[in-house]
Amino acid sequence: MSGERSSRALARIEAALERIEAATRDGKTATVSSGELAALQMRHERLRAAVTDSLTELDQLIEGAQA
Repeated sequence: MSGERSSRALARIEAALERIEAATRDGKTATVSSGELAALQMRHERLRAAVTDSLTELDQLIEGAQA
């Protein structure tokens, strides 16, 4: 059950990222330098990893509490 919740949360995050990327492709965002873009991409990857780790930890805690 908790694995399903984290999968849904990750799916919502992915959908939001797709909307952001689509807006970027369509030119609906402000112009940024390549350095700024690289920094944002690095930050995005760190945040994605942190969210994934947190969801995994939450799943483990919930499963442990239900056992």
